[in-house]
Amino acid sequence: MGKTLVNVPAAAVRVVAVADGVQLQLRVKPGGRADRLVGPHDGALKLEVRAAPERGRANEAVIRLLAGVLGVGRSQVAVIAGTTGRDKVVSVSGLSAVDVARRLEAEGIPAAARG
Repeated sequence: MGKTLVNVPAAAVRVVAVADGVQLQLRVKPGGRADRLVGPHDGALKLEVRAAPERGRANEAVIRLLAGVLGVGRSQVAVIAGTTGRDKVVSVSGLSAVDVARRLEAEGIPAAARG
């Protein structure tokens, strides 16, 4: 049976704790006007990057943007699923789910820690 979310607003990014950090679902718009966080999108974090979706450029831009927003090194952020699509899963090591949720909220993005 899957886990259910309790008290998570529908318009919030879900931040899931895992053994070595956290995981976030992303919805990425490559080829955008700027590298920026857009907001929640069905529990995922929607973001926009200027880089084109070719030869891993957009994924690298995603890693750079998240590392900067979360205050971690780029080596602590990895795309672990969805490398060739708009829907991705990233892992962030070295932070708790609560830390990531707070840092997203400081950027004006509603977030809910889980796990």
